[in-house]
Amino acid sequence: MPDTATQVSPPTGLSGTRGWLERLWSSIADRGRAYADVPSAGLPPLERAQRLARAILSERGEASGAAVARELHDSLNALAGEDRLAFFRFLAEGFAPEPAKLRKAAEAWLAEPGTETAARLADAAEPPRQELLRRMNLAPGGTAALVKLREELTALLRGEPVLKVLDSDLRHLFASWFNRGFLELRRIDWQTPAAVLEKLIRYEAVHEIQGWDDLRRRLEGDRRCFAFFHPALPGEPLIFVEVALVAGMAEAVQPLLARDQRPASPKSADTAIFYSISNCQEGLRGISFGNFLIKQVVEELKGELPQLSRFATLSPVPGFRRWLDRQLASPPEGGIFNAEEAAALGGEDPVQGFKAMTEGEWWLDAARAEALRRPLLRLAAGYLTRPNSGGAAIDPVARFHLGNGARLERVNWLGNTSARGMRESYGVMVNYLYDPEAIEANHEAFVHSGQVVRSAGVDGLLQLPRTAPQGGSRYGLSRLLGGEEKAGGKPG
Repeated sequence: MPDTATQVSPPTGLSGTRGWLERLWSSIADRGRAYADVPSAGLPPLERAQRLARAILSERGEASGAAVARELHDSLNALAGEDRLAFFRFLAEGFAPEPAKLRKAAEAWLAEPGTETAARLADAAEPPRQELLRRMNLAPGGTAALVKLREELTALLRGEPVLKVLDSDLRHLFASWFNRGFLELRRIDWQTPAAVLEKLIRYEAVHEIQGWDDLRRRLEGDRRCFAFFHPALPGEPLIFVEVALVAGMAEAVQPLLARDQRPASPKSADTAIFYSISNCQEGLRGISFGNFLIKQVVEELKGELPQLSRFATLSPVPGFRRWLDRQLASPPEGGIFNAEEAAALGGEDPVQGFKAMTEGEWWLDAARAEALRRPLLRLAAGYLTRPNSGGAAIDPVARFHLGNGARLERVNWLGNTSARGMRESYGVMVNYLYDPEAIEANHEAFVHSGQVVRSAGVDGLLQLPRTAPQGGSRYGLSRLLGGEEKAGGKPG
């Protein structure tokens, strides 16, 4: 392990070569250029792009279609500012389903519901815009260009709601183009081409990678990193996961990230901790890869290290502090804190006492940290186990893991004392346990009834106290949990 002051050189390797699909379509587009109906390059840029968009739908030849698609992408790349936005509006508004055809198909289905009339209705309801986008995908590099286009769109949607239909069409198509059957799982190690490793440093969204020596520690023998790739985006990871092989359940992330820690033998580990999962392509937001990734990585690790008996995450709770701030600003009837907690926080006004105690680097003060430990763990457990219904917005990381069939295993005190960890969750982190024997049952319970499957330890954090708070009113945990003390269970 290099000294942290030593600069580690990145590994070498080539990953910039074009994929075989791109080379194939490039040669087809070259041959098709002679047969394509391509508008004059002397037209105003916006008008030329609009004509190319119309022309691509009229092309019948494969080669000529690829040539027009390439011209359209080149023309789009030349647009900027208002012209570019105008072209997006043109795509959104100019290629809707034909009303007369749609009405006729709908009336036919209403008159005679059946397989054939339903198929004709579905065909009439599909906007020509989707076929236009499919044909744009035939250009060399077309998939990558469309993913970037959707990334650009996501930043415009709030101010340009008319573009939502275009975004919806792209998401619909991406769900097919990037389904699990096309994805390739690769292990990332120090021999992976440098261009890919550079992207991991850039894309890491949970725990920032501080340069090459930090990355190297994360790829040592007691660590694993896996990523999904797609043949249409060669060298571009779609999502990656970082794993620590440890003895026992890790409860804090700083020891896992320490660069001066000597690597342990992976054969001494009994637990695989998934401590960072990062989506890499903003243009694929909403396309789920993580559930497949985790399950496949579990199988890979079981095959390599059969002694591993537990597979769990060490996850952030990014929405906890925002939620708690809202509770503090508008406390439920009876207050947020129970009698014992209120006394530790200042008695007369525990909310103000809590705010005062959490000023500055409070976690370095043993007395303040001890007073805050119990209420914060209880409230975090309450936040995470609220019913997944009734309009309550569940924590996004919790939704992901619980929806994938994990169990809420443990709520960890001061699991992440970085600036981000304290800002998002007062340092609280969570272990979600992936038990291969229970994943499907847990998933079904969560998606059908909102039940948060959890351990006895988490249940212990949620137990109601026997002593009422000052004023005789019961503290407001039932309201904090959405009306129930156990999510998905019976009240009372």
